[in-house]
Amino acid sequence: MRDAHPSRRSFLMQTSAAVAATASFDLAANAHAAGSDRLKVGLIGCGGRGTGAAEQALTADKNVSLVAMADAFEDRLGESLSALKSSPVAERIDVPRDRQYTGFDAYKNVIDQCDVVLLTTPPGFRPIHLAYAVEKGKHAFIEKPVATDAPGVRSVLDSCKKAKAKGLSIVAGLCWRYHAPRVETMKRVRDGAIGKLVAIETTYNSNGVWDPRKTRAEVKSEMEYQMRNWYYYDWLSGDHIVEQAVHGIDTMGWAMGDTPPVKCFASGGRQVRTDPKYGNIYDHFSVVYEYEDGTRGYHNSRHWKGSESQVKDYIFGTKGSCDVFGHKIVGEAPWRYRGANTDMYQTEHDHFFASIRGSKAVNDGLFASRSTLLAIMARMSAYTGQVITWDDALTSKQELVPSQFAWGDAPIRPVPRPGVTKFV
Repeated sequence: MRDAHPSRRSFLMQTSAAVAATASFDLAANAHAAGSDRLKVGLIGCGGRGTGAAEQALTADKNVSLVAMADAFEDRLGESLSALKSSPVAERIDVPRDRQYTGFDAYKNVIDQCDVVLLTTPPGFRPIHLAYAVEKGKHAFIEKPVATDAPGVRSVLDSCKKAKAKGLSIVAGLCWRYHAPRVETMKRVRDGAIGKLVAIETTYNSNGVWDPRKTRAEVKSEMEYQMRNWYYYDWLSGDHIVEQAVHGIDTMGWAMGDTPPVKCFASGGRQVRTDPKYGNIYDHFSVVYEYEDGTRGYHNSRHWKGSESQVKDYIFGTKGSCDVFGHKIVGEAPWRYRGANTDMYQTEHDHFFASIRGSKAVNDGLFASRSTLLAIMARMSAYTGQVITWDDALTSKQELVPSQFAWGDAPIRPVPRPGVTKFV
């Protein structure tokens, strides 16, 4: 499955269908779902995002229960369960001790017992978890990004194709696509309000996330050490441009109708997070994407403590420009969003469960795969110092994720060096 090699043409056809589905999404129509049959929900990945997703899922539909949970670590599962039992949905938490699973194969135990699964582990595990969920006929919420390498993206594409054939819903955690002000803003851009697009600028500059949680002296193996500190290892997170900055890169893809670029060139490195405790990822990236119609996309992201944060997206056209976060357009047809705001995290789950209760499945996996690969190709370019085409990225054979998982040794890959690190 991980060796499938879709062509650029087939990928374009798939993502065109995905953007059409997104364009028709009516936020106002998605009231909380309700149905006569109780849905059993399973949670795989019990960190903060997973805990939040579980509460949002149970809020979206009043006739669902959380019945099983899995995580690599028992303490993380316990913390999540305690938080959920103290939340507004506590009365629908039904996870006794014999439905709490830990370890690398725990996901199978959960998926086998539920109707709907929430996949919120570190993204390196996402492809194998989704593949099993679809095989077993389960609806899935998948957090972003969907993978950390190209074989993983191809696996997710294959799973999405199978899910569509089975009528299963897959909703992705690229939550800006469910934010009412942004949905309306992007619809106007796509409808030509600023003319033909010329350039897109996305920025995700922040002070970073949590520092490493454990030292090697506090854990039993290298595998545990890397998984406890998963954000700092490329096979687990994809690097911060893939794990976090993908939101801005997804907005770029959205503006372009989910049509992939021809190529990109990028730079990056470790200027601030130089201590070995920060694993093998970079702390800054700068990327230029070139599209077939001449449009260029510019992305910058960094994690530098003590520096000014900026998370902004701008789109420039022949008739005006769009401040995406400001939800406004200037130029020949000035406009500003004046409608209601929405909780995008809740809305995506409302939409998810409405699709399950309704007659039409939703499948976000195609545009989510494209956005993930957009970020991965930029990382490839920065790591190697080479221009990377879309076809290069889509057909790359580099597998960052181990073929087997076990507690014990784990590869310690060096920090990539442009001009030395090779494209695979």
